[in-house]
Amino acid sequence: MPGYATDTVARLETNLDDCTPEILGAAMTLLFEKGALDVWHTPIQMKKGRPGVLLSVLCEETAVETMADVLFAETTAFGLRVEKVTRLKLDREFRTVATPYGEVVIKLGLKAGRIIQRSPEFESCAAAARTAGVAVREVFTAALAAAGELN
Repeated sequence: MPGYATDTVARLETNLDDCTPEILGAAMTLLFEKGALDVWHTPIQMKKGRPGVLLSVLCEETAVETMADVLFAETTAFGLRVEKVTRLKLDREFRTVATPYGEVVIKLGLKAGRIIQRSPEFESCAAAARTAGVAVREVFTAALAAAGELN
């Protein structure tokens, strides 16, 4: 699609109805450590009316085996679904804006060179908030307002 960056990644998914939240959290941490691009779990209703979790992982296609190894070793999964998915992405650029609390890094999302999204980087906001002795939310709001001035 014109103006968008694209790539192809893999999505691994499994339905779990017997995995504790602690195990899910530990698996999520390890998946990120092993290179997952994103990991999430969604509440689902499974057969026989049982509540369950859909565990999903996005990764580079070259990392599928690594992610599968983690999922089988660290969760109660007996099977996985693997799909190739195409992502449409905005080009990314980072800029610094001035706020009353100090400088904050802003991530910009661009399509064909035009700014479509503006998002203050949380860690940058948190650092400025600590230094200024204010709530992160205040810094985030100020940074977002400053980012609105960017072209």
